[in-house]
Amino acid sequence: MQKPYLKQFPDTEGYFGKFGGSFVPEAIAKAMEEINNAYDLIAQNGDFIGELRKIRKDYQGRPTPIYFAHNLTNKYGGAGIYLKREDLNHTGAHKLNHCMGEALLAKFMGKKKLIAETGAGQHGVALATAAAYFGMECEIHMGEVDIIKEHPNVVRMKILGAKVIPVTFGAKTLKEAVDSAFEAYLKDPINTMYAIGSVVGPHPFPKIVRDFQAIVGVEAREQFLEMTGELPDIVTACVGGGSNAMGIFSGFIDDAVDLVGVEPLGLGNKFGEHAASLTYGSEGVMHGFNSLMLKDSSGEPAPVYSVASGLDYPSVGPEHAYLYTQGRTQVATIDDKEAIQAFFELSKCEGIIPAIESSHAVAYALKIAPKLKGKKILVNLSGRGDKDIDFVVKKYGYGE
Repeated sequence: MQKPYLKQFPDTEGYFGKFGGSFVPEAIAKAMEEINNAYDLIAQNGDFIGELRKIRKDYQGRPTPIYFAHNLTNKYGGAGIYLKREDLNHTGAHKLNHCMGEALLAKFMGKKKLIAETGAGQHGVALATAAAYFGMECEIHMGEVDIIKEHPNVVRMKILGAKVIPVTFGAKTLKEAVDSAFEAYLKDPINTMYAIGSVVGPHPFPKIVRDFQAIVGVEAREQFLEMTGELPDIVTACVGGGSNAMGIFSGFIDDAVDLVGVEPLGLGNKFGEHAASLTYGSEGVMHGFNSLMLKDSSGEPAPVYSVASGLDYPSVGPEHAYLYTQGRTQVATIDDKEAIQAFFELSKCEGIIPAIESSHAVAYALKIAPKLKGKKILVNLSGRGDKDIDFVVKKYGYGE
């Protein structure tokens, strides 16, 4: 009997086909091996699993519900639109799912400090929350551009006790924040745990983050069957690094369900105007892993752009690259204008203000729903839009 997909991938070296692996200096390789060994140990530990389940139920408020978007469904006609409400997870996004797990792992390993990067700020807020819960120090590296754009989340991180480090070099966004956080981590890997914010980075991070996020897919599959008596026809989620998408895809990966990752097309398909790594990227190594990556003429990571700070990354999780090249997942693109339109549509039609990142997946559902009468679309609403409202109103008004 063939093993379920999640039991097969990644392999022992951290590869999903040819993607993944660990391309890091020897000093980091030892730390990565330590993390991997500790994770393999606790993944079998009933006490750890029990504590994580208790945290999810009593602290995070899981399970998050699935909601049938009746107003949007009626307005657009065609397919039924359903939302997995990760915006109702504590801190307002899916990110806490893996941050609490990573912090619990760090505690098990005897670490004193958590360090990470953040783009839109949701990972930073979630990790600062986890650090407060476990009584640990927390340091968040964030691009100067994103600090201005996502000011509410910067305030939240500081209130939670985290030290926010502005990143002032390069494009001053997510890629540079990762560079800066890794550099800081290298100074003290003994006492510090790098808690990466997505299914990216060297092995074992893509596996660890996916496994902690898989709760989204486990819940969604069970809830959808209970609600409708059948599985959705399409499951869709936005993809930057890809943690929320990998989380919900995990629950349906062995089913006859279409899985669609939605990438940010930004201002268009020209170089530097988007961050659609699966759509336009080619194989390359960045931040310690091999995946599909947007490159400049010299083969270095290309400049990228998206209205969504959490999606403007020039590569993508290696598991996404594998699933896409194997034909198991599909990829669509949504530009800034479509994402912002969907942001206002969901807000005004359903009373739910989504994160701009999540709005990309909502926009895709609205685009295809009219053509799919009788079908059911499940959107992973990965986060709420509190963090975005000042920026959106300043740039786009109130959507009238």
